Amino acid sequence: MAEKYDIISKDTIKPSSPTPNHLHHFKLSFLDQLAPSFRVPILLFYSASDVRTFAATDLGALSQKLKTSLSQVLTLYYPFCGRLRDSSIIECNDEGVLFIHSKLPIELSNILKNPQLHTLYELLPCPPYNLEPQQSDTSGIMAVQLNQFKCGGIALGVCFSHKIADASTAASFLNVWAATSRGNGTNNLVPPPMEQTSLLFPPRNISVDMTSGLVGQEKTVTKRLMFSGSSISRLRQTVACPGFNPSRVEAVTTLLWKSSLEAAKESLDSGEEKIVASAVSHTVNIRSRMVPSLSKHSVGNIWQYALSSLVEAEGVVGLRDLAERMRETIGKVDGDYIKKLQSDEFVEVVQTIEEARRVVAEKGIEGYGFTSWVGFEFYEVDFGWGKHKLCYHHCCAHKKFWNFDEHKGWRWHRSMAYLDRT
Repeated sequence: MAEKYDIISKDTIKPSSPTPNHLHHFKLSFLDQLAPSFRVPILLFYSASDVRTFAATDLGALSQKLKTSLSQVLTLYYPFCGRLRDSSIIECNDEGVLFIHSKLPIELSNILKNPQLHTLYELLPCPPYNLEPQQSDTSGIMAVQLNQFKCGGIALGVCFSHKIADASTAASFLNVWAATSRGNGTNNLVPPPMEQTSLLFPPRNISVDMTSGLVGQEKTVTKRLMFSGSSISRLRQTVACPGFNPSRVEAVTTLLWKSSLEAAKESLDSGEEKIVASAVSHTVNIRSRMVPSLSKHSVGNIWQYALSSLVEAEGVVGLRDLAERMRETIGKVDGDYIKKLQSDEFVEVVQTIEEARRVVAEKGIEGYGFTSWVGFEFYEVDFGWGKHKLCYHHCCAHKKFWNFDEHKGWRWHRSMAYLDRT
């Protein structure tokens, strides 16, 4: 971003009511311990017309409304204004959440027409993949940046520590915050299940670096691929057969896997045997897969990696074969798998993940990681001036990583990515 943005204000938002003494130490779960150390970054964009309808030209009042409602919500999500002290404890001492209000001398459309990662990063309150700050005693669990554009549009950037928040947790928090901002208050809100995950998946005495190979290991390139709803419907029909009807996620994920495999084969030197070995992983939200199932508002990293077996691609790769392999891979994360995570057999699960990562890294196997945010209700976030028009989310993974948006799209190549809605 060539233009410099001005910081209008920088505040620390604390909960409107102090956290009770018996809640001052929040235990992370075993699944939180396995989560990467970086932050989950989200950008919500709102048009100038929507913002003016709500706040006219007084964006200072809008900023204050966000701060006040955030303070109220932090009484429910009290660990979010604490500090991570070690691998298993958040000290809930009400140190607060950083809130930055910035003003940029550019039009919002300039960013949306040709989004670039370095530009989007400047709209966030902190570097999402800088691992060092999160290991400091002074690091925050959450931070917010309200970006005000020349046209009157705004972008709300929020970063959550991945040690306590996954996509489902982030979406739930944003919707509760938005409802409070609309004037619903917190009296009618059901407190989110906070300690449930650590009880079901108690912390373990382990040391696993889940960010190894994910961040900062190679040059990152970001690309956006757009699929219309009609194109996805045709793709699903192409892959379908009697007894197998792929979902949108399965169909598009499979197409990207197939395309990546064919590109990998084409990149081989002439004379090399055109066989490419690959494996995929897919993140799986396990809230609904548990018995009994957990609330979608449960706080924590309640997800797992689904790892495929090795696939050797020779000749034409069949879409349907890959789609069935993808469904089989995701299906492995079932009730029995979750019981292993809750028992002493958790060691076996961790070793499997570590071994898969080692093989991909050491043997040059094409590893592809996928994630889906379908159903997480990010597009329902309404602070009182309408639902946002675009949502950008960045992630990373080893080798190549793609992300699917429930409404229209898919994007990326080579580690970093974002999703949007058009």
